[in-house]
Amino acid sequence: MGSQILDKVYEVLKKCYDPEIPVSILDLGLIYNIEIKDDTVRVVMTLTARGCPMSRMISEDVKHKLEALPEISKADVQIVWDPQWTPEMISPEGRKILGMD
Repeated sequence: MGSQILDKVYEVLKKCYDPEIPVSILDLGLIYNIEIKDDTVRVVMTLTARGCPMSRMISEDVKHKLEALPEISKADVQIVWDPQWTPEMISPEGRKILGMD
């Protein structure tokens, strides 16, 4: 069941976006770690810029969408700045969307 929940978490993260960039936070490479224990998920992520005015909105969006999963009762979203995000972290799919391929 653990891998099924993880798959659902990845599906949710594919639907979370930085409003200024038309690529999911997953494809932007902003997700550093996902831990699932029982019905709690912990996501460690970063943002493209330290002063991002949308940081709270993005982390709240992730939290609410994850907690909407029936298997998840609590989502803890932690934003970190180390390692610093770089464009090299963007997935091949994200690069294609952004015209970087």
